[in-house]
Amino acid sequence: MQKSSPVVAVVDDDLSILQSLEYLLESADYVVRLFASAVELLDSGCLAEVDCLISDVDMPGKDGFELIRQARATKPGLPVILVTGYPDRVAQLPPLPGEAPRLFTKPFQGAELLDALEKALSSG
Repeated sequence: MQKSSPVVAVVDDDLSILQSLEYLLESADYVVRLFASAVELLDSGCLAEVDCLISDVDMPGKDGFELIRQARATKPGLPVILVTGYPDRVAQLPPLPGEAPRLFTKPFQGAELLDALEKALSSG
């Protein structure tokens, strides 16, 4: 029996980022679920199938930090990768449940994100 591809949820309020990450992740054989907001993901009911979460930090409404807290309350140990256009946000990272999320500053290299994703899935 062939192992199914990991499911990666991507949350970002920037449509161009969502589309770019969808293309990158699908080219690496991941199953991708796209969401324009934290609320959209949390209300979708698909969190149970997600193997890793990639989220923007700064979004209207619930930010990436709040999304991690709520997602990990539902699915403890969920590997998380955060992306931000504001490098100073790294210092503001509040304590979060579980393993510290990996953090990327936009723009980032696709190969580096794929490498971090592979490591997150193998350790998480």
